[in-house]
Amino acid sequence: MTTLELLQRAKKAKSAMALADTQAKNTALLAMADALEAQREAILAANRLDLEAARGTVSEVMLDRLALSPERIAGMAQGVREVAALPDPVGTVLDRVERPNGLLVEKTATPMGVIAIIYESRPNVTSDAAALALKAGSACVLRGGKEAHRSAAAIVEALRAGLSAAALPQDALGLVEDTTRGSARELMCANGLVDLLIPRGGAGLIRSCVENATVPIIETGTGICHIYVDGDADLEMALNIVENAKCSRPSVCNAAEVCLVHEKIAGEFLPRLARRLKQVELRLDPRAAAVISGVPAGERDFDTEFLDYILAVKVVSGVEEAMEHIAAHSTHHSEAIVTQSPETARTFLRGVDSAAVYHNASTRFTDGGEFGLGCEMGISTQKLHARGPMGLMELCTFRYLVRGQGQIR
Repeated sequence: MTTLELLQRAKKAKSAMALADTQAKNTALLAMADALEAQREAILAANRLDLEAARGTVSEVMLDRLALSPERIAGMAQGVREVAALPDPVGTVLDRVERPNGLLVEKTATPMGVIAIIYESRPNVTSDAAALALKAGSACVLRGGKEAHRSAAAIVEALRAGLSAAALPQDALGLVEDTTRGSARELMCANGLVDLLIPRGGAGLIRSCVENATVPIIETGTGICHIYVDGDADLEMALNIVENAKCSRPSVCNAAEVCLVHEKIAGEFLPRLARRLKQVELRLDPRAAAVISGVPAGERDFDTEFLDYILAVKVVSGVEEAMEHIAAHSTHHSEAIVTQSPETARTFLRGVDSAAVYHNASTRFTDGGEFGLGCEMGISTQKLHARGPMGLMELCTFRYLVRGQGQIR
């Protein structure tokens, strides 16, 4: 099936999804979760083929993003069930005004229509995105990366079986078969067929969508995430936070890429950091290099999303310089300060302009599930419509429903 045919079918199915009540959508989601587990072996077999084809062409951390396991499939199914358990946003009255003339004006959440998602080699995004879009009353068109296409196709086959079990149209969920750049461009310019485009992936994909899309898009972010270790930090806490933010899963967008260290504690903290992060290549500015050994930081190292065991390190004079550095180099995703000073924390939290700003916690919490949203569609780094992890409400638009008794103007 061509991409155009897929979009046309999704457009026809979007009315049925918009009219589906909460029970019907939840029944479909629960059936989709069951189907993921029932078809686990077929999904794993497809994933093994993807892994074999990708091995030797991508890094080990990227292979980890691509890999599925029985536990990860169980987690995907659980994520879909969690979305089913969430309140249905469709029809939520966001604001209500009764005018002096008796008109009742209600600002009401309503489905987007057809949501297209372009994403790269993370098969679990397939079920996350589908579950959220469908629960939000929209049809969903997925375009995954070529490295994960077999896995995504097997997952979508299971999910579509779940839709059928709930008597909802299978065409409400589709997977683009063409994995060339041409299909991505087709989605970007599918005016009249795509109501919202969400890209999830690296800087190149995001930039291409921002520069070329003629349909509405939400810019999801590359994550050049910073952790600033203040002069009043608990150093053991700081070590734990930096290690978690960098090493727990370095291939994801909420992993830390830069550590800024107050000059007052650099002499004690940096040697401890180097001992703790033995598997991490530290790229050091001149002041940090004067304290510990490592790789001298290059011109672009503080502007790079490494997605690997690499951390850029800089010594700063205080919170003001840390904030200036973040303003100059951040992608406005997630930043953290580690400090025992309430005043310094307040300055950082108020002054850093990113989607998620932390005090004494790891940036790895920037996630829809960790924020109580169920799955997430992505993490928006823009300011209009949605910002931060996007859950169900962020996948809705709104309209005004106006009730009268014959009023005229």
